[in-house]
Amino acid sequence: MAATKILLSLFFLFSFLSFSSSIPTETLREAAVILSNSGYLSMSLTLPLVSNSLIPHTPSLTIFSPSDTAFTQSGQPPLSILRLHFSPLSFPLNSLESLSLGAKIPSLFPNYSLTITSTGDDVSLNGVKIKDSPVYDDGSLVILGVDRFFDTGFGVLNSKGYSVMASFLDLQLMVGFTDKTALTIFAPVDEVIKAFLGDLREYSSMFLKHAVPCKIMWGDLVNFDDGVVLETYLEGFGITVSTSGDNLMLNDQASVNFPDMYHNDWLVIHGLQSILKEPESEYSFLDDGDEF
Repeated sequence: MAATKILLSLFFLFSFLSFSSSIPTETLREAAVILSNSGYLSMSLTLPLVSNSLIPHTPSLTIFSPSDTAFTQSGQPPLSILRLHFSPLSFPLNSLESLSLGAKIPSLFPNYSLTITSTGDDVSLNGVKIKDSPVYDDGSLVILGVDRFFDTGFGVLNSKGYSVMASFLDLQLMVGFTDKTALTIFAPVDEVIKAFLGDLREYSSMFLKHAVPCKIMWGDLVNFDDGVVLETYLEGFGITVSTSGDNLMLNDQASVNFPDMYHNDWLVIHGLQSILKEPESEYSFLDDGDEF
């Protein structure tokens, strides 16, 4: 039965990849067989399902393949997470080992690069150790084993009770914001989102009205004058910044309870206890020339 699944997966793999990748079919056939025989059957079965939309038209590719154990523990990941495990460049293991701490590895997840977090013989990316020997390497296609799945860093949102916004971010950053647009996200906690939303069509507008097209760290946000209005991605909806005693308020009714919950070089996420609504007071938007 397992052999039949492998043969079927290889058939679909080559059917898809022959149209979607410039990596030679013969190379993919050889690599897929080695994957399935080296403890990476789950990845060999996953590739046919995602290859048409995932594999780029490039002459080189690196795949960071989680083991079967990782798939068993985590389940089938969304396409956005799988994109993190593909790089459009060839990175042999010795080249990764020679990179400096903090070096960036491009991935197929828009706006996101993997980061070297340890160097030398125990090289790791995003805190995930790379296996000591390659699964496959012919110079153009490199497959390296990893202990577990990479993630976008939004895992901290899941652990703090903001998993709904974490899911939105994974989806929106994959299909919506593809040019490293600077972003500030005001993320409502799970319990208020689930209580507020009933119609799935509301999800998109809810996300857009909590997204600001610039990066505003907490230290900058608290220094804004009362009445400053931040434009959002939802047309006509603004976020008014004001103070009430020692508290910074957004649209007169939402306070930031988890400032700088997550941030990188182009994104910052602040946690909220409530969903943003229209402000109770009237304010004017900042002029286009104003800077944060």
